[in-house]
Amino acid sequence: MPAGRTGNVTALGPAVTPGLDRIPPLVGAVWALLIINTLGSTGAVTVFPIPRSVIQMVTMGSMLTALVLALALNIELRIRPSAYLLLLTLLLVVSIISSSALESGYGALFRCFRLTVFVTTLWLLTRWWNGGFTFVRHHIRTLGVVMLSTAIGLVIAPGLAMPEIYQGRLVDAIWPLTPPQVGQYAAIVVGLTIMLWLGHLTDGRSALVLVIPSFVLLMLSHTRTATIGLFTGLAVAIGSLVLTSARARRAFTWAVLVAGLATVFAGPLLQAWFRRGQDAENLSNFTGRAKVWDALLAAPRTPFEQWFGVGLTNKSFGGLPIDSSWLAIYNDQGYLGVTIVIASLSTLIVVAALRPPSLARACAIFLIVYCLTASFTEAGLGDAAPYLLHLVLAAALLIKSGPEPAQPTPPTQAAPGRAGVPRVPAVPAVPGVSGVPGVLA
Repeated sequence: MPAGRTGNVTALGPAVTPGLDRIPPLVGAVWALLIINTLGSTGAVTVFPIPRSVIQMVTMGSMLTALVLALALNIELRIRPSAYLLLLTLLLVVSIISSSALESGYGALFRCFRLTVFVTTLWLLTRWWNGGFTFVRHHIRTLGVVMLSTAIGLVIAPGLAMPEIYQGRLVDAIWPLTPPQVGQYAAIVVGLTIMLWLGHLTDGRSALVLVIPSFVLLMLSHTRTATIGLFTGLAVAIGSLVLTSARARRAFTWAVLVAGLATVFAGPLLQAWFRRGQDAENLSNFTGRAKVWDALLAAPRTPFEQWFGVGLTNKSFGGLPIDSSWLAIYNDQGYLGVTIVIASLSTLIVVAALRPPSLARACAIFLIVYCLTASFTEAGLGDAAPYLLHLVLAAALLIKSGPEPAQPTPPTQAAPGRAGVPRVPAVPAVPGVSGVPGVLA
């Protein structure tokens, strides 16, 4: 049997398991296309007006292209077991059942199709999940390009990039991204880049080139959710490394010192930035979100709607955005959807808690904590959205491989009937390549 077939050990060394295959460069293109699909299609006024139909063609086309590329790269349909993706698939089933009632119109079925393609593509990519940082780098690079687009828009059209309709908060004037989206992408770039620097996977100069501009864009977006999520996620992630990393201990100490000094000397400025000119009433009802939440919870529902929801919507209620993952899931997929999402997040948290301290675990913790923090005032945990991609990346980082298969004992003499044929020595195993992939993810 040729070398390289799964589950076999040949004279040329141990076979490579599907999950530990060399990652083709086009996998990065697939991941980038998935991110493009989750970009916003409404919001800011752009320098070059883009029709909504064109934006939808680009986002949906990127999804279908990602699926085709993933199928071409993984033509043998090799996948790795993943508890998180299994639960996400179960959420898809609930979404299809609820959307089939057509209470949210035919658009719900289209969103189910989109989520089906999204989940299928993710399953195909699990072949290359190995607990490494390749997908993290693809994530940073793609979101970095989005941040570059935002920065270019700010330079060439500052009036459009910081419009009055958003109270002067930064938007993307090249591609229509709202301030919360700009803040989210900037926070993820800053957080993951800092984590790679802590793990000595990037140098300080390269890290600063990404961190400083992205942090400035985050501050200009005036997104409180993203800022709180960034600092909370970094605090927990770096805290998970303090016992094993001297650089993490120094970073944690300096962060605490800087935070204390900022509170003392820049407290009023920080408070003014956080309040965004809003009064106590606006702050207490989460900038008007609470009114939508109260109306959603007070709306009458049938038992079917309570358990399965009304089908996948555009995450709005009464024409206003829901802006809460948990209430959006309750509205779209009911109590079953909320239960599944809680189970999926609990799975990631438990697996992360059981893993020994490592940089991959710390990056996953950052992503999990960030998404949990943002879930209360941002929607996106129950549909094809950036938050799901962040959590999928966390699941990929938490992959744990099993023990390496034993090397075959090379024969000491030629096999019977093959006299005079020289023996082929066994090739040593490739360092870092282990055997059968584990099930937890």
